[in-house]
Amino acid sequence: MNTKVLKVIRLERYLFGILLAISMVLLAELSGEKEIIFPEICALTIGAWVSEQLPWVVNKRRIFLLMSAAALFGVLVVRFCPLPLIFQVCICFAFTGIILTACKTNFVPIISACILPVYLRTTSFVYPIAVMVMALIIIFAQWIMEKYHFRPVNRFVPCNFNLKKQVIKWSKLLIVFGLIALIPFKTHQIYFLAPPLIVMFTELSNPKSPARKKPVYIAGLMTFSAFIGSAFRLFFDVYLHLPLSLCTALSCCVLFIVLNKIKINFPPAGAVLLIPMILDKNLLIRFPLEVLVGAIVLSYVAMILFKEEKVFRNID
Repeated sequence: MNTKVLKVIRLERYLFGILLAISMVLLAELSGEKEIIFPEICALTIGAWVSEQLPWVVNKRRIFLLMSAAALFGVLVVRFCPLPLIFQVCICFAFTGIILTACKTNFVPIISACILPVYLRTTSFVYPIAVMVMALIIIFAQWIMEKYHFRPVNRFVPCNFNLKKQVIKWSKLLIVFGLIALIPFKTHQIYFLAPPLIVMFTELSNPKSPARKKPVYIAGLMTFSAFIGSAFRLFFDVYLHLPLSLCTALSCCVLFIVLNKIKINFPPAGAVLLIPMILDKNLLIRFPLEVLVGAIVLSYVAMILFKEEKVFRNID
């Protein structure tokens, strides 16, 4: 397949991703149900539609089941767990680690799906239903693209986890995250640890992740996405009173152009782009700065504390 055809196909996948994001936000505007807006949908379109290779070891059935379970669990924690916010978030983080290990996958976007309703204090079951529907759309569209050769078919081979190492890894992640979260949660500045940043932290903690090769680029991309989403929401929605769906469309266009230019398809950047669409307008100005600080701290900690184990051989 020649380069020109590949560019056309990639453009079509970008357009499909933008249309899905617009449809989601437009439906939320028309229905008045803010819980329909699921920022991680942009991350999923980047991973499942735009990227040539799926960035996670996961199949379509696991995408649906894990996203649904994570979203539902987050809402149930808000409804029935009377613990302080930081403990609720840690419970969600631990839950996602357990089900990822049990399902032998590294599909880390479910972390954001689980923690976001806790941040937003969402008790409505509209949220998990919306997540289920959008996961089905993602899966169906991916199947169509694979069937008609718009993207390659990615074969699923379950992760061969060492259970003991996984328990140690997730316990360490949970402890480190809990310690980092103490100050932001105590001061009620929780978006220093916005859910997509937690996904980024988990991804960078994997010594084999390609993202570890460019941590500065990753932190910069996350900050850029937060800035674009916040700036467009402030200018077009807050000041000009234009539809939120227009802000979403323009933000996605800018991000996808940048991703295509720099050749880095990092899905959490898509999620952090749409977070401003659900934030209180008073938080928009400082959100990019919070993401910048959070991205620097979390990426640095992940790179330092989660290094690949070295194997030493005795030479006789």
